[in-house]
Amino acid sequence: MRERHFINRIAEMAKQASHPSLALGIGDDCAVVSGPPAHDLLVTTDMLVEGAHFDCRWHPAHLLGRKALSVNISDIAAMGGRARFALLSVVLPPYLDDAWIADFIAGFTGKLAEEQVVLIGGDTVSGDKLVISVTVLGNIAQGKVIKRAGARPGDGVYVSGPLGLAAAALHFCQRPGGKFDDVAANPWPHLLQALLDPQAQTAMGALLGDLGGVSAMQDISDGVATDLAHICQVSQVAAEIFADRLRPHPELEKYCRFARLDPVDLQLRGGEDYQLLFTMPLEREPALALACAAAGLAEPLRIGRIRAGQGVWLRQNGVAAEITFQGYEHR
Repeated sequence: MRERHFINRIAEMAKQASHPSLALGIGDDCAVVSGPPAHDLLVTTDMLVEGAHFDCRWHPAHLLGRKALSVNISDIAAMGGRARFALLSVVLPPYLDDAWIADFIAGFTGKLAEEQVVLIGGDTVSGDKLVISVTVLGNIAQGKVIKRAGARPGDGVYVSGPLGLAAAALHFCQRPGGKFDDVAANPWPHLLQALLDPQAQTAMGALLGDLGGVSAMQDISDGVATDLAHICQVSQVAAEIFADRLRPHPELEKYCRFARLDPVDLQLRGGEDYQLLFTMPLEREPALALACAAAGLAEPLRIGRIRAGQGVWLRQNGVAAEITFQGYEHR
């Protein structure tokens, strides 16, 4: 399956989707989108490169297709918005067979349907290495976007869900004999799902955008130590994380005992969690709890606080150690 067939296949699988703001979709040189009135347009793009961001030896094609879209939708959620449209561009190497490409397309289009996002274009080209580039367009009510800048001393630091699972899964996959065929049959299903099929926090992002009072937010792609450092840097504040407030997932604790790893280290320095990391005045916690209960969502966990100063600090056993920008780096 080469370029033209790839385009025809994915266009065929995605053609049934529509959106009231889409005036013209796939088929012309450009798609035509008319945004809803009184909304701001959100645009994000991300690139996944084989060998740096994934390994086809242990990342199933179907799940890679889903992940390629999810990591971009996560960026839209981190601004408090909703994803609407996507563009997909792929560099196809000759060693991928038709079955692999078909599985990738099925995963990508399945995630489109799941997130109610419409594919409106993209591009393909042949090359030596698999490269996947996705652009997602979303929207949010005017003036409601949540930026990284805005954290203030006294705010709490919150995460929307468990941390460190993807980092533990990466450790497992890179171990000798870590290859697997069936995620569900593997002894570490939660870890592997976090790495191979992450779920963008779409509902939580929209809830926080509607709630108001969130002072700063971003998604966690490079680990709390790095992503919170970005917030602190642009907000000109410091942050303290309290080790005793971290709540490791039971499967993470089990794997860390098995592999002799530190769960605190994985939760703060491991990448690709794609949970939301945000700051908010403490007095907004009751309103957040009520909103989450009404929406059927788990309440985010407060893991630290913002204070005056610079950097990100981990307070553990009465000692504070700086962990600024000590998260995961893709190489």
